[in-house]
Amino acid sequence: MVYAVVRAGGRQEKVEVGTIVVLDRIQADKDGNVELAPVLLVDGDKITHDAQALAKVKVVAEVLNDLRGPKIVIQKFKNKTGYKKRQGHRQEQTRIKITSIN
Repeated sequence: MVYAVVRAGGRQEKVEVGTIVVLDRIQADKDGNVELAPVLLVDGDKITHDAQALAKVKVVAEVLNDLRGPKIVIQKFKNKTGYKKRQGHRQEQTRIKITSIN
């Protein structure tokens, strides 16, 4: 069983080949692929966490589609002053599928 922990969008995700992950918006190359930086690689009983060894490892993913996350409503209110403020936010996201871990 081979899996890797990759750094993506300020977070770390555990991925295997075929895993579908939703990350913050990532720009794909002309072929629609993205390369992610591994932090840890587990290949059976062998665990790799050395930076020089991980520099040789490539985790490649295919971009499936771009989407937007759920709407988050931000409300501010101060009592007795009449101050009310309402703001919304939707995070830009990308859905990817891991194609290879070399």
